[in-house]
Amino acid sequence: MSGGWGQDWTEGRRIAPVHRLDLVFEPGGWSEMEPRRAEIEAHFARRAADNPHLWNGPILLLSRHGFSDGVLSGAFRQSDFAAFTFWRDQGWKDEGMVNAFALAAIEGSDGGFVLGVMGPHTASAGRIYFPGGTPDPSDITHDGRVNLHGSMLRELTEETGLSPADILRDEGFTGLFDGPRIALMGRLVFDAPAEELARHIRAFLAREAQPELADVAVVKSEADLTPAMAPFAVDYMRWRWAGN
Repeated sequence: MSGGWGQDWTEGRRIAPVHRLDLVFEPGGWSEMEPRRAEIEAHFARRAADNPHLWNGPILLLSRHGFSDGVLSGAFRQSDFAAFTFWRDQGWKDEGMVNAFALAAIEGSDGGFVLGVMGPHTASAGRIYFPGGTPDPSDITHDGRVNLHGSMLRELTEETGLSPADILRDEGFTGLFDGPRIALMGRLVFDAPAEELARHIRAFLAREAQPELADVAVVKSEADLTPAMAPFAVDYMRWRWAGN
């Protein structure tokens, strides 16, 4: 990564506005992990035995990238969720990839935020963060680009029932750069207060057979923060409260 980092928000992490994404897909897979495929499969089998709902599908990880003058550029390669889970559970060691993903930072007309509580059948059960997730091959466009904005909007609808038509203002991305993770927080402002959005989402979840979210959490101040909330989500909200 290079240049244009922006504010040093917490030790070891950086936060900065991202004005443009220039991301493409390239072949090649995850060469650093392929020699460990037997370990990966055994590890995932143990995880799946504990949680039969886990599914090993294809995902995209960032193999090379740079950030300068507000532009995040780079190339994604395809791997799978088993390799990703092994990498994560091994402590995010340097294995040649970065987990870059876009999240829908839902903001009500009153400035309150709405976050999702991950369901018990998911790989992140009980964790609380904004809707979104690691991109997959469906986010590759016909011209070979990776559309993280589209990924964010798809996940917004799938997880909450809110649609792009409900968004009053799309204020673009803020990047939280944290070693092997780049969380792109899309500021989406809705024309309804946070509690009303939460009621709408809960009604949607009640209609779903197996929703990805177990519930939602409304955050309006420091008093609403909990240890279950992902650090990048907390950093982003504090950054917004600081007037950014």
